[in-house]
Amino acid sequence: MRISRLVATAAVMGLGVGAGFAQTASATTTDPGPLAPYYHQHLTWHGCDLPDLDEAGVQCTEVKVPLDYANPGGHSITVALSRSVAPDTAHRIGSLVFNLGGPAIPVLPRVLDARFGMGAAGARFDLIGLDTRFSGRSTPQDCRWSRSWLPRSAGADRGSFDQMVALGRELATDCARNAAAILPFASTLNQARDMDVVRAALGDPKLSYLGYSYGSYLGALYAQLFPERADRIVLDSAIDPNRPGVNKGDNAPQREAALGEWAGWAAARDARYHLGATASAVLATVDHIYQTAAKQPLHVGPYEVDDTTVPALLVDPISDDGEASNVDLAERVQVLAHAAAGEPAEPTESLEAALAGLLTGVDSSARSTRTAIMCADAPVSRDVERYWRDVQAHRAATPLFGPVTWTISPCAFWPVTPPAPRLVHNAVPALVVQAAGDVNATLELGQAMHRALTKSRMVTLDGVRTHGVYLFNGNTCVDSAVNDYLVTGALPAADLTCTR
Repeated sequence: MRISRLVATAAVMGLGVGAGFAQTASATTTDPGPLAPYYHQHLTWHGCDLPDLDEAGVQCTEVKVPLDYANPGGHSITVALSRSVAPDTAHRIGSLVFNLGGPAIPVLPRVLDARFGMGAAGARFDLIGLDTRFSGRSTPQDCRWSRSWLPRSAGADRGSFDQMVALGRELATDCARNAAAILPFASTLNQARDMDVVRAALGDPKLSYLGYSYGSYLGALYAQLFPERADRIVLDSAIDPNRPGVNKGDNAPQREAALGEWAGWAAARDARYHLGATASAVLATVDHIYQTAAKQPLHVGPYEVDDTTVPALLVDPISDDGEASNVDLAERVQVLAHAAAGEPAEPTESLEAALAGLLTGVDSSARSTRTAIMCADAPVSRDVERYWRDVQAHRAATPLFGPVTWTISPCAFWPVTPPAPRLVHNAVPALVVQAAGDVNATLELGQAMHRALTKSRMVTLDGVRTHGVYLFNGNTCVDSAVNDYLVTGALPAADLTCTR
């Protein structure tokens, strides 16, 4: 659907007009042609209306970008950002945009976290917390979902899979009804173009970038589109840049193995959690919960939890092998075990948040934006039976998480069919950082990113299961390698392996 047909809808959604905003001279880009009003715009900085940021002197602004880059004279939207100015002004390198993945995780409020975490290396950069299009404080979209799908499962049988088919169709219909004006323009490709407008508006000839998980794809696309403007590029917990969208690869075996590792941890603490005295007994408890929920939804507080939901509640805690995540998962399984036994079961705080996100309309805008981006990044099959065959083909080897990986999504019913994704293959220097045990962005995906960026180097953290390494894991070897690269711009001489 083209922008010329969406004038009325765009006005309702608060979309502005691309032409007519203030311009200022800039020599930070080659001739941008029709995009000149965007590349040469003047930014008005103001407080962020967040006490911590305002007290620290962080400022915020909004940058206008075209809704549709093929029609830059049409409607515009805004992307919001925060800026913490480099304290080390004498050695300032430039601006560094960071992205926490998701997609669509707002980062504008997190700029002080980055400032604190990056220390002396970060002190040489203006740190930019950019809320990508349609997320956070940027021009919003909201499909007005009453529930969500990711990371729901196809469940234990055909009836549960058919529920997911109905849910996917319902959510896609909601987006077509409530957000049709923006669905064609939600792609990561457009976000990468937005980043270059931001770069120019900030007055920087080059842009540095730190992106986690899905954010690694955004950084790789930026390097592909604007290689001469990419400075220091760090891609942490990277995905395969040539498999974007929903179908990023099969991580179900890694998730099943991670659950087994956690089961051993829980068995050693059976006196506390009562989930089983051996790893196999703990796994049997989880399977009993799953099979019971397939027969009749479990009652957990005000929620009904079926077999499409149970595996989804385990995905986040098994992403990390730290003590806090192990405890969180044990407490979740403990609550679910009580519910499966027909006993009163009240959710823990984290379980409550997970259930509300899946089963209610809370945070509808962020969740539907996340899906809109993935559906815009790559086309998917619209053959319902193909998804069922995939689920069945992987069920024996990965009974709990195979139906999560291979289930159908709203993208199968999406009102917009995206073009094939832009191929990423270039010689832009970059640093790829990966935990060998990552069950979300598996090591194979990080290695695929490393191959696609032919002049990249890779830092692998061995013996650790985590998602998000630099600044999050406290590993001196990893943090030093990244900081050295950020400060000097020189990549390690060879790939590097760090240990716990």
